[in-house]
Amino acid sequence: MSMNFISRTISGIVSIVFGLYIMFAVILDKPDDWLWSLVPGIFLVVIGIFIFINKKEDDIEKIKK
Repeated sequence: MSMNFISRTISGIVSIVFGLYIMFAVILDKPDDWLWSLVPGIFLVVIGIFIFINKKEDDIEKIKK
């Protein structure tokens, strides 16, 4: 396992968990402000999923001369 895979996995999971926390904590605490918690929460979850499944970052391109 490369260090890039480990850091990508950790940052993706942290982003997804933080996004879910934002969505559910605000919804449970202040049900009237649910829209203001869904927008950044969904944004963070989507970014986290993208980071988590992006495998093109691990590929090393050959130097063309």
